[in-house]
Amino acid sequence: MKNKILKIAIVGKTNAGKSTLINQIVGEKISIQNKKVNTTKDLILGVKNLKETQLLFYDTPGSNFIKPINNQSKILKTNFWNGINNSDLILYLIDSNRINFNFLNNQLDILIDTNKKIIIVFNKIDLISSKKLLPIIKDIESKYKIEFFISISAKKNKGINKLLEEINKYSYNSEWIFKKDEITNKNEEFIINELLRETILEHLHKEIPYNVNIEIVTFKILKNKDIKIKQKIIINEIRYKKIILGKKGEMIKRIREKCQKKISQIFKSKIHLYLEIIHK
Repeated sequence: MKNKILKIAIVGKTNAGKSTLINQIVGEKISIQNKKVNTTKDLILGVKNLKETQLLFYDTPGSNFIKPINNQSKILKTNFWNGINNSDLILYLIDSNRINFNFLNNQLDILIDTNKKIIIVFNKIDLISSKKLLPIIKDIESKYKIEFFISISAKKNKGINKLLEEINKYSYNSEWIFKKDEITNKNEEFIINELLRETILEHLHKEIPYNVNIEIVTFKILKNKDIKIKQKIIINEIRYKKIILGKKGEMIKRIREKCQKKISQIFKSKIHLYLEIIHK
């Protein structure tokens, strides 16, 4: 039997559940999940193999079509369109509990012009009656060519297998790009840095999390199989250091302990995490 492939862009408004969905699909945490706007800065690729088919999922930044007013928004917009351009199919994910019709129509007007096949996925279906979705589906169908509609709950892992079955019908003959055991194009270092960035996002507010960069200095597997990791939190303004440290170092301690636990869950090893704040 010949190998098949399909490239899919997961698109949707910020907080629609894109990162949660891609993590559920690949079975590991490769994309950070947070309620703050545009936490997905990079173009994350998740790989899911279904028998002879390799599905490649691009987790794009929130499709709010940010005007490129600064370097960060330019990167977000570039990554968003790279995900679209690299894909064969668009999964447009909608938070079923928060549907903004004007925003949705504006988004679909833009996406239709890409000439890509579009599937609409209603996420968080446990928060809304399916009857309420019927008129919304009819309205969308009257204006746009949509391949099909499907309802899921990414957080509760409901409807995802059915979604994958339907997506698989669009796959085509091609050699696989990734090995059978690979689930992402990102290496371990990237994922560890993303976990720290996610943890900082969870604990700090306003502009701080968007003005830090993370670097790994040390990643060492010890003789007893424990893992020693040292990371730098690089800030561009010295005033952030006091906030990240917190009173008597309590904030950085909470961030370190939470992140250490997340990394341990992924690597199934005891983690010794050391953090340093650097001003550049």
